[in-house]
Amino acid sequence: MIHSKTYYCVEVLFDGRPLQIEGPVPAERLETYAFHPGLVAFRPPEEQKKALLEIADLPEGRINIIRDAQTVVGYVTFVYPDPMERWAEGKMENLLELGAIEVAPDYRGAQLGKNLLRMSMLDDAMEDYIIITTEYYWHWDLKGSGLDVWEYRKVMEKMMNAGGLEWYATDDPEICSHPANCLMARIGKRISAESLQKFDQLRFQNRFMY
Repeated sequence: MIHSKTYYCVEVLFDGRPLQIEGPVPAERLETYAFHPGLVAFRPPEEQKKALLEIADLPEGRINIIRDAQTVVGYVTFVYPDPMERWAEGKMENLLELGAIEVAPDYRGAQLGKNLLRMSMLDDAMEDYIIITTEYYWHWDLKGSGLDVWEYRKVMEKMMNAGGLEWYATDDPEICSHPANCLMARIGKRISAESLQKFDQLRFQNRFMY
């Protein structure tokens, strides 16, 4: 499968100054940007930058960012699922995982996450993919946000909805381990019935629940 990537850039105002929402950003350009010190949801900023540079270099990898001048203040990643996860078992070339999305705390509350996901779906090539995200409550910033599990889940769902992702049922044990966890997906317009069937088989592996 040829992974086509068309660059887009959208300018938005935040506190009266322009921010750039852009991508997919190639590794060589991402390398030149600083990472905001508040981007610590997954690992320290410099370590996360290294991880994103590796994804940006992958044929299917997409890194879309929110940039304040020369500083990355938010990002979203699209990449093939981890080989250890069930979502990789089907070896589907047209299934990508929205692996991480993060906005620095100083920039939250302005719908930047929603705008980042909307921009991510502007590329017509995204209609050739099934995009999934697995949401686990233990990854959520409940302390920093002041929200409870269900309030945070609602915020996450609304943000993902902005990118066209919707809730999908699954019997995946990790997702089923807590009712707030969920699988969400966006089915591209050019996805075949065969690919949809493969996706359904990945979602439900217990034949009694299928």
